[in-house]
Amino acid sequence: MKGGSAGAIVLNTAGEVLLVHHTYGVQNWEIPGGAGEAKESPSETAVREVYEETGLRVRAVRATGWYYEPEIDKLGTVFLCVVETGSELTPVPDGSETSECKFWPADSLPRPISDWTVLRISDALNGQSMPLPTVIGPRKWL
Repeated sequence: MKGGSAGAIVLNTAGEVLLVHHTYGVQNWEIPGGAGEAKESPSETAVREVYEETGLRVRAVRATGWYYEPEIDKLGTVFLCVVETGSELTPVPDGSETSECKFWPADSLPRPISDWTVLRISDALNGQSMPLPTVIGPRKWL
């Protein structure tokens, strides 16, 4: 595989889903996310990407799905995230990758949006759940 990516489903207290409008590519509405960096776990990637794209500080609660795209040989993990206590609750686009970010009711998602994005949101809202990845330290030979 070429690498992995991580995305975040972030819900507000009303149960609305955070989406970002990209400034590149198809310029569709999408969940926050992106490619992992060196020595970064998938859940750390999701948390970092939310902060970079929206300014929100979040915490990953659980993984909600793994999605493999054979056309580009990429594995993506999605996490349900919550806004950190005491953090700002209003997302602000970064102006570089995202031109707009907003919470949307799950039954009124904006357009354009891909079926893959809708699937990932649906999986998270329907309670699909996997544990967070276990981060291990250097191996010790016994």
